[in-house]
This record gives sequence, structure tokens and C-alpha cells, in this order.
Amino acid sequence: MSAAYDYPLLIKNLLHTPLQSAPDQEIVYADISRYTYRTFADRIGSLASALSQLGVKQGDTVAVMDWDSHRYLECFFAVPMMGAVLHTINIRLSPDQILYTIDHAEDDMILVHQDFLPLLAKIANRIRRAVTFVLLAEESSMPELPENFSGEYESLLRTGDPEFEFPEFDEHTQATCFYTTGTTGDPKGVSYSHRQLVLHTLGTISGFAPIPGDGGFNKGDVYMPITPMFHVHGWGFPYVATLLGVKQVYPGQYDPAKLLNLIVGEGVTFSHCVPTILTMLLNVEGVASMDLSRWKVIIGGSALPQGLAKMALDLGMQVYAAYGLSETCPVLTVADLRLTGSDSDSVAARCKTGQPVPMVELRIVDQQMNEVPHDGQSTGEVVARSPWLTRGYIKNPQASQELWRGGYLHTGDIGYIEPSGSLQITDRIKDVIKSGGEWISSLQLENIVSACEGVNEVAAIGIPDQRWGERPMLLVVRSSEITAEEIILAISVEVEKGRLSKWATPDRIEFVEQLDKTSVGKLDKKLMRARYAVSDVQGG
Repeated sequence: MSAAYDYPLLIKNLLHTPLQSAPDQEIVYADISRYTYRTFADRIGSLASALSQLGVKQGDTVAVMDWDSHRYLECFFAVPMMGAVLHTINIRLSPDQILYTIDHAEDDMILVHQDFLPLLAKIANRIRRAVTFVLLAEESSMPELPENFSGEYESLLRTGDPEFEFPEFDEHTQATCFYTTGTTGDPKGVSYSHRQLVLHTLGTISGFAPIPGDGGFNKGDVYMPITPMFHVHGWGFPYVATLLGVKQVYPGQYDPAKLLNLIVGEGVTFSHCVPTILTMLLNVEGVASMDLSRWKVIIGGSALPQGLAKMALDLGMQVYAAYGLSETCPVLTVADLRLTGSDSDSVAARCKTGQPVPMVELRIVDQQMNEVPHDGQSTGEVVARSPWLTRGYIKNPQASQELWRGGYLHTGDIGYIEPSGSLQITDRIKDVIKSGGEWISSLQLENIVSACEGVNEVAAIGIPDQRWGERPMLLVVRSSEITAEEIILAISVEVEKGRLSKWATPDRIEFVEQLDKTSVGKLDKKLMRARYAVSDVQGG
């Protein structure tokens, strides 16, 4: 009988490479602590040992409410490596929604940062299950341990065994869960197995490594997430960064000036965020005098506006788009930087949805699931297959069946595929503006307006119209003086060039102080439509 080791795709096996090749590399937490990968491994063992002493066993669910920290990274590994399930709680949801996710996930333990104790106090007595609480605290501001808590994180680690022996189990064992931030109904639970997370890690590395020039992610980079770690495992990049053995920087609570100081001070070269976060950072006073020439930023969650891309490039940054969903773990595609040439070509290429990473199959289909031509013009819904896509929503078979109808995961996005195989998303199905029989891309409108000088942020929405069904409306946040007439002129130029339908010229432009956002910083167009449609159902 063979004595060969089958090597299951378990999260614990991601640690072998960095501990062999980069044991003395640093992991940094804001301006509070720093330690090596060797210490990281010891702390993972101690954490698992301490959680086990508190009763956590295989199949239990351990939830976390924390800022982006070294503690969170330790939980990314220790909890699933025990055979338990890591529930990354979205701390930006409402208290009732957080309560719903805790009950729905059937959490057995919750690790809570001191900043979220007031939030927890609002819901703790309504949690249906008996839950063990553990405090996450900063040494400089350590509060008293609340009566209903079983211990404090660092104290518990000191009682744990760094040599804790992690078990072997089936690679299809559930490792994580989190809840999507839908704009209708209760949040939907999404889960991933060890196998899916390991394959996503390898697929992401193989998708980003060959990016030409200075755009990829490799062993020479310094990594800092600016996407909350509760959101799709920080887009999976903490696992990628750990496997590569790179220096990692976790910023804690997001503060624009502190983020920029960490980027410069720690030599950060690779980050990822949504467009609103990058906009916020690029508007910090003094940013123009900072050296950001080594900083690469992946933009996802929402489309990368060309105006924002140009602003970043003018500061010397490397910025480009990637695409995925909560349901896809999330990475599906990355911008094809081989297409960059002139400045205008470079901006356009960086904002495109791009090429699928290895092991991702994309199709564009009509409502009958017939595939449309890859001619760069024919549009339909984007559907996908990959070994790391979620298999469905937790305890929601009907929504799971709808998600996977026809044997492909339905993204809810409209787009086209070019002859080169590159994908371009043109809109969300729910956000496309239907006016007078024409389908108008809100993303295309936003791209044009974002490039206008004086526009900081823009959202295009459809509002009801008795004659035409819907008409486009623009909501604009200004960075300096710009008029509605100047915006209309910029749109008219694109209409005259034939790049935009005449139906896309908006009937109304509103200048606002800020745009409605979801809990993860995406534009909340459902709320915008509800807000501005009330008084607008009238003839065109």
C-alpha cells in the first residue's frame, strides 16, 4: 500500500511556504505592533489552543467584529484550521441586521473589539443562542472585561500552546461565511470551503503575477488592504499575501491621513479598495506632495471611473480595475494592461473589466441562456464558472437555485466580451436605464462625467417618466466649480461622436454634498432612485 501523502487543499498548508522562505518577514499593525511570520505562526497555534480550551470544536462558528488588524489575520487562519467556521461580521450593517447574521450563521463565539461593545450591547440580549464572548482590545486603552465575556484576546493567547496540532479533514469542509449587503430583504449568507479558498489564492496569484510592467503582485511587494477584512475575506488578498511571504501592514480603523502615512512610512506598494475610498484618499490635503510612485491599487466593488484613474495616474500611482462578486470569492477578472499605449488608451484600459484569471470561465448570455458572440458589441448577462465560486446561499435553496440556473453562476451584470476574450461590464441589470426603448449604460455616463474638471464623484440613475418609462438623472459631488451646462456639453460631444445615444442626455442634474453608499462603500443606487423618484413621475 502506498504511503503517499494526499495533501488536501487546507488553509493550514498555505503557511508552509512563507515559514520556509520568509520566516523573518514583518506583519505590522498600524503604529501599534510588528512581528515576524515565525511569531505569526506561534500566535495562530496559541489562538487555536485558547479557543479550544474555551470549548470551540470542529464545526462550530466563530465570529469576529474587528478593524483590519493582525488579530483578524490570525483568525483568518486559526479558526478554519481548527475545522471551525470563521464568520466575518460586517460591522457597518445596522444593529438589527448584525443580529440577523449572528442568529442565521448560528455563531457559537464572537470576538469583539472594544470599539463595538456599545453596538453589541444593543443586541446581546436578543441573540437566540448561547454565545461565548471574547474581548479584542488595544493595550494602550484596555477596558475592564465585561461581565458576560470569557476572556481578553492577548491574555488568552498567553495561556495557549503555540505548538497546537491542527487536524486533517476533508478539503470541502466549510471554512468561512459572511453576509452580502443586498439592498432588498435580509442579508444573504455566503460560504466557502478550504478547497475553494486555497484555489482562489492560487488563481489570484497566477492572474496577477504576469501583469506587465509594475502592475502585478509579487514577492517584492508590501501589502496593505483598504478593503474591510469582513468583506469577502478582504477580497482574498490576505491569503495571497501570506502565501507569498510579503510584508503585510494592517491599518486598523480607516483614517485617510493615517492610511497615507502608513503607505509612505511602511513602503506599501500594493493595496485594493472601492472607488469611494480612493477618492477620499486622493482628496487628503497634501497628498500631491507625497511620493506614491510605487503604490499599486486595485479598484473593485464598483466600476473605476476614468476621471478617478487619471487623477491617480497623475500622482504617479499604478491603478487598475479588477472584477468579482461576494459570490465569486471574489476575483474573476483583472484589467488587461497589455493594452496600454497612449495616455488616453492607458486610462481606458485600466478601467476595463479585463481578462479572466486562470480557471475562470465567462460567458455572455441572453435570457434563454444562449451565448452571444464575442464581438465587443453584443451584450447580455455575465455568467461564470470557476472552482472557487460559492455553491449557494446559506439556508436559502430558492435563491441558490436562481443564482446557479442553467449551471452557471449569474452575476446580475450586463456586459460584452471582446474578440481578445476581455470582458467589459456595461451595467448592473438593476441599474441600466431604460428610456424610450433604449438601454442606457449608467457606467458609461458616469465615465464621461467623471472626466470633467470639477467633478469629484458622480452617479447616474434612472427616474420614472410617464412618457419614456425612465429618464437619466445625474447626481454630482463637485470638487470645484462646474455647471450643469458644462456637464451637458461634455455629454453632447460624446453623442455627436456617436459614442453615446442621444437618449442618454440627462433631463436633470443635481449637485449634492455626498452620494448614498452601501455599508462597503458602493454607490447605493436603489436608495438614490427611491429618494429622487418621489416627485418625478411626470411627463417628459
